[in-house]
Order: sequence, then C-alpha cells, then structure tokens
Amino acid sequence: MTDLTTLGIAAIRDGVRDGQFKAREVAEAFNAKVAGARALNAFLVETPDHALAAADAADAARAAGETLKPLAGVPIGMKDLFATKGVATTAASKILEGFVPPYESTVSQNLWNAGAGMLGKLNLDQFAMGSSNETSAFGNVISPWRRPNDTAALAPGGSSGGSSTAVSAGLAPGATGTDTGGSIRQPAAFTGISGIKPTYGRCSRWGTIAFASSLDQAGPMARDVRDCAIMLEAMAGFDAKDATSLKLDVPNWEAALSTDLKGKRVGVPKEYRVDGMPGEIEALWQQGIDWMRDAGAEIVEVSLPHTKYALPAYYIIAPAEASSNLARYDGVRYGLRDLPEGAGLQDMYAATRAAGFGDEVKRRILIGTYVLSAGFYDAYYTQAQKVRTLIARDFERAFEQCDVLLTPTAPSAAFALGEKQADPLAMYLNDVFTVPASLAGLPAMSVPGGLDKDGLPLGLQIIGKPLDEQGVLNAGLAIEQRAGFTARPQAWW
Repeated sequence: MTDLTTLGIAAIRDGVRDGQFKAREVAEAFNAKVAGARALNAFLVETPDHALAAADAADAARAAGETLKPLAGVPIGMKDLFATKGVATTAASKILEGFVPPYESTVSQNLWNAGAGMLGKLNLDQFAMGSSNETSAFGNVISPWRRPNDTAALAPGGSSGGSSTAVSAGLAPGATGTDTGGSIRQPAAFTGISGIKPTYGRCSRWGTIAFASSLDQAGPMARDVRDCAIMLEAMAGFDAKDATSLKLDVPNWEAALSTDLKGKRVGVPKEYRVDGMPGEIEALWQQGIDWMRDAGAEIVEVSLPHTKYALPAYYIIAPAEASSNLARYDGVRYGLRDLPEGAGLQDMYAATRAAGFGDEVKRRILIGTYVLSAGFYDAYYTQAQKVRTLIARDFERAFEQCDVLLTPTAPSAAFALGEKQADPLAMYLNDVFTVPASLAGLPAMSVPGGLDKDGLPLGLQIIGKPLDEQGVLNAGLAIEQRAGFTARPQAWW
C-alpha cells in the first residue's frame, strides 16, 4: 500500500471520499511521522487525539452515506500563532508559556469546520519576528534539507519555519502560516514547497496573535499549488470580529485552476535585479520568464521605482505596530509573571518583559517605540507611511500594463543556522523581494522552481492584483507544471 504520508491534501481528500483508505489510517500514519521527527523541532505541541477525532468523524460520515466536508480526513499542522481552544498557544515566546486559550481563532475554526484535523502546533520565530526560525524560545527549527556531504543545520526560513519544515519533511500534507513581510513565501522557497499570502483581509486575523496588524495575513503552505487553493478556500471568509476582514464571497479557486495564460501579461520589475544577487537566482528568474511565455503569456518589463525604500519603510512600520501590540504582555492577566520580592507594578512590568521576550522581539519593540516617540514620529513613522502609499501606487501603475508580476522569492537559497544571526541587517535583507507586496496588501505566492548548485530549493514569486488570488494560483500552477519540481529532502532525522 502507498505510504499515506507521501500524499498531498487533494489526494487524501479524494482517497477518503472514494473509500481507498480510511481517514483514521491517514491520521495514524501522520501522527507516527510527527512523533518520529522530533529532531527537526517543528512541533511545539503534538495533538494526535485531535487528528484521530477528526478522522473518526470523517469515517463515520462516509459510513452513514453523508456528504463529506471539504477537508474531511485531512490532518494539518497549525502555526502556534493561532489560538486553539484548550491547546497551548505561545507564539514561541516564554512570555506566553503555559497559556491555554479558552477560544478558537477564526482561521483554525474554519479549518475544523471544513473537516480538517490538527496534528499539532508548529514552532515559529518568536511572535513571528524572524526570517530563519532562530528566535523561538523553544529552540531552532531545523530544515529537513542539507547540503551534500555536510551536516550543518540549515534554516527552514521564517517566521513560518515549523510549517515549512513539517510540509517539506512529509510530517503534514499542509500547514497554516502567517505572512507579515514574507513569512509564508520565504520559508516555502527555502524548503521546496508552495505557499500563498492572500490579499490583506481575505483571512480573518481574529484569534491570531498580532505582530503588525496592518500587515499580518494568514495563508496556507502545502506541497503544491492545488493543495494551497483547497486549503485557502477553507481558511478564507468574512469575519465580523475582524474590522479589516473583507465582506466578500470566497471563490472556488480549485475549480478555476488553469495553466493556460494566453492573453495574460506577466510583468518583470526591473528594480528586483539587486546588487550581488547570485547568478543562480538570476538564471532561475529567466527560466521562469521562459515558462510564462511557454504558457501563452506576454512578458512586459515594468517599473516599481520605490522598491528600494520598501525594506526600510517596512522595518519602521512593522516594529511600530509590534511595540503597540506587544504592550499587552505585562504579567497582569495571562502568561508569564516575574514579580521580584518587594517590587511594585512598574518593576513587575519590567521584570516580566525582560524575562519573557527574546532579543529580537526586544529589538523590534525598542525600534518601534523609538520611531513612535514624540520627537521622531514625523521623521520616521509618518515618512514610512508615505513611502508605503507610493509603493502601493507603483503596483497600481504596473498592473495597468500587466496581470501578474514574476520575481524571485528570496535572494538566496537556505543558509546555515547561525550564519546571519550576528547581523540583523543581513537577516532583514532576506525579505527584500517579499516585503513590497506585503506593504501593498497584495496576494503573492512562492512556488519551487529548481535547485541551486548544492541541491537546495529556490523559489519563484508571483504577485497579483488585489483579490486576484486566482491569477496568482494559475500562474503558479503554470510554473509548477513546467518546473516539474519533485525533489524531496533525504531523511536524516
């Protein structure tokens, strides 16, 4: 019999529906795979009972002749940024260690309503702040990929590194991620999987631990484009509890998938050719352009003149919002409380936050507080918001000439853990290609395009017009079909 853990979301869904195997068999296979891969540190909490309960419900529904739910029999991983009722939710931070929410996030509830089961909560960069999964308070996530004849642990990308590792290593057929400046797309590129950040507002932020509220957006990570479309349909939808949620029907993205790009124009932004970009990235980008042309698209060069200001603007806006959002973690209501003997309230605040937040989180809180302070608000924060408007306007003008944009996802393949930790600026540069779409709230996706000289995955990014997830998915599918990417990491864990 086929190893069920080699199957993706569509294959599991269809197999359970058609009676090829039981949902319980699927859940048991993935539970065993998760338990056997703890060396990767992808999961912070394992919830085998949740996966089995959802599987048994799917099997019972099929036996009773009922119509199965869209994700019946599909177990998934849940990034530990989504509140899960009765299951610890920490955002990979000591300050929330032991916190068990009495409520469920909208995105996770949508997935359970669709029949999915939870394999566990996935590790991440602390409060989603990081590009390598080295800032988690509970240890680094390790990529399942390795360079040939080299045992150095590689970064799975961040912040959704637990999600990317789980899907790439076959521990889950799909996983939730969140993307603030590239945290779905960059880890997807590093580990050879697909991931899409939908238009800002497509997925509810309610019950998702906030980093930067005007940027955070949930999305799926899976083995291929079709699986991402299936999962996104279940995750998305209007939520009255989120003021930024879009009151729109969820399209049937899977049914409308097509690799025919005839009549479509694909824009290639000249500003994405950055200094020092490896030749392999440049070559893959050109290959992607050729694939788009082969799919019937017309290639046009476009300009996004304010691209070079996107990263500095992002690293002002995101920390500013983080400093505000993280003010609620003070040791009073929930999570960690550090109360030195004889200390007053202010001392407790200071001691709790000093003990509970990691270095990167503290760095971003300090940056954010600084740029919002009275003497610097206009000089930094107001200017960054103006730049954000200009970047969004650049995209609007570019989309007058094309339907989607094609760029590299990241400026390099995965690097070794520890390689960039001492230099925050080098780490922040990982987001150079992903941040602009986040600032503009646009849908964007990474799909694997090939391997570098060391046999590590490289991704291509498609950026679409607002609400045009379909265009992004279709372009991604056209690349996927032509790339024929089937590489998988060799199990060493």
